[in-house]
Amino acid sequence: MIDNSSESVLPPGANLPRKSPWLAGALAVAAVILVGLNLRMGIASASPLFHDLQEMMGYGTFVASLLPTIPVLCFAVAGAATSLVIRWTGLELGIALSLLLLTAGLALRVVDSTWALLAGTVVGMCGLAICNVAMPSFIREHHRNRAASMTAAYTTTMSIGATLASAVSVPLAVQAGSPTTALALCAIPAGMALLVMVPLSISGKGSAVEKGAHVSPWPLLATRKGLLFTTVFALQSLLVYTVVSWLPHILISRGLEPVDAGLMLGIVQGVSIPAVMIMLWMASKPNLLRSAFLLTTSCSVLGFIALLLLPVGLSLISSIFIGLGFGVFPLVMLMISRSGGSAAETTALSTVAQSVGYLLAALGPFALGLMQGALGSWTAGLVIIIGFSVMQLLFCFKLGGLRTETDEHQLIEVDSDAEVERS
Repeated sequence: MIDNSSESVLPPGANLPRKSPWLAGALAVAAVILVGLNLRMGIASASPLFHDLQEMMGYGTFVASLLPTIPVLCFAVAGAATSLVIRWTGLELGIALSLLLLTAGLALRVVDSTWALLAGTVVGMCGLAICNVAMPSFIREHHRNRAASMTAAYTTTMSIGATLASAVSVPLAVQAGSPTTALALCAIPAGMALLVMVPLSISGKGSAVEKGAHVSPWPLLATRKGLLFTTVFALQSLLVYTVVSWLPHILISRGLEPVDAGLMLGIVQGVSIPAVMIMLWMASKPNLLRSAFLLTTSCSVLGFIALLLLPVGLSLISSIFIGLGFGVFPLVMLMISRSGGSAAETTALSTVAQSVGYLLAALGPFALGLMQGALGSWTAGLVIIIGFSVMQLLFCFKLGGLRTETDEHQLIEVDSDAEVERS
């Protein structure tokens, strides 16, 4: 019989030994950086290789359109289950398990077959979906007093990972002699992120709070705030993943070399890095959040117009403006991390915005691929994309005027301070 009497030896309120606060803080910072690095790497690395993968494996238009759509669909379906997963496992363990799925899925894509490419993408992107939804809550839980700076680090490393993956995937495939090998190399940084998250999941800062805490996300769809966040997230995701999925293919079809087409996608991702920093700096200033939304969405509109009208030799111009238009995502994520009265409420808002938003956004890359296959041209699809970019501008203007719970708390503090001064 097991003797549990030792439990009574501990004085009330005593805790088991824990890692030092410094180490836990360093791991939490490293987790944000490494998870951010992986969030788009597995997707951006595949886009420049889609042309070669189709030629090598011989799959048709439907599979070619489905491949870039799988990540967005997984973000919608698996993202919808994130609140429940976090409720069962706790925040840190849930993220660690999602990174395990990501690593395994990316590694599976080394197998030279269509089924392995599809299955590995599904498994990896399901893991990525949980990370997408859970990371705003992780930032809120571990970096409450520096949410803006950690969101900047998170989105910046995300852009760095996507930039590197876009730029080097074709040269790596040439060196390795196989595009599938180049795809599978992305499992290495995913495994590094997993190694950092495992100690956090064991020490479990915040897990006791998160485990069992649950706020249903779906009633938020009946609120103005929930609908607005979901609509903006759907529009920005549709535009971003359409670009990430098809920009190299569009440029190759117009006569650009595959290496140069991958480089253009890398430039889009690279330009987004300073854009993210500028947008988040503006968002940290009073009354500049709406201006930040207008600036980045206007660049997006101009970039897609340039992609449609300018010759392929001037694709650098459209790439720069489209990259500047990638600043919507960090602004939305910052607003989500500031919203809700608890991490559970933040997770609920993040879940509904991302799951429903990604489900709607999946229509973008899938429909554009089918339209190109049916019409033999990208023109009609690009005109529709320009229309969506204008819609994004209008809805972001409305979202920029929305106050979060953090804003309300700051206003209460200001009013309280003013009342004290008057008295």
